[in-house]
Amino acid sequence: MLAAAVAGDGRAVALLLATVQPQVERFCRARLGRRETILGSADDVAQDVCMAVLSVLPHYRPSGMSFRAFVFGIARHKIADAFRAMARNRCDAVEELPERPGREEDPEQVVLDAERNDRLSDLLDLLGPRQVEILTLRIAVGLTAEETADVLGSTPGAVRVAQHRALQRLRRELTDRAARRAGDRVAVVPSPRTPRVVVPAPRPPVDAPLPVAV
Repeated sequence: MLAAAVAGDGRAVALLLATVQPQVERFCRARLGRRETILGSADDVAQDVCMAVLSVLPHYRPSGMSFRAFVFGIARHKIADAFRAMARNRCDAVEELPERPGREEDPEQVVLDAERNDRLSDLLDLLGPRQVEILTLRIAVGLTAEETADVLGSTPGAVRVAQHRALQRLRRELTDRAARRAGDRVAVVPSPRTPRVVVPAPRPPVDAPLPVAV
């Protein structure tokens, strides 16, 4: 399929793009999140990556790395451009948000996805940029260690070690957070109180003689 696409077969080009585009979108969304840059959203950047792939496809020649590694090398550069554009952007805040196309997803699912992404972003903030990129390429995109090494200019062994250390760091953090939540629940449980028992004073019998003052 790749050889046919490089040769200019339109059907092969369309099939190749349909295979690559979802992976590129996952990578861009994982790296950029919901950020809006002057280059657009994560999906806009992904579209730009695919257009760049199409433009260089007729000149592509195998160079020892997989085609997927070649594609994600382009994606890394486009994402770096997006981050640099955000750093340079000095737009003024406005009172009202611009109109955006409506989303067809269920509103409840949108909220749940946003909460999940926020929690994930909070966890990834504990890692270094290279560890985040490795986890994104290996887990979110599904590249092999060899392909990830080609994208990052590293070695498969170094990629595996960095991935293992990053996952261990996240596991420790999740364990610590679960322990803290459990401690908080125990701390707020009130201790049981012993019920008070009131014993009434004895009453004299009805036929008892009344006391007589002397």
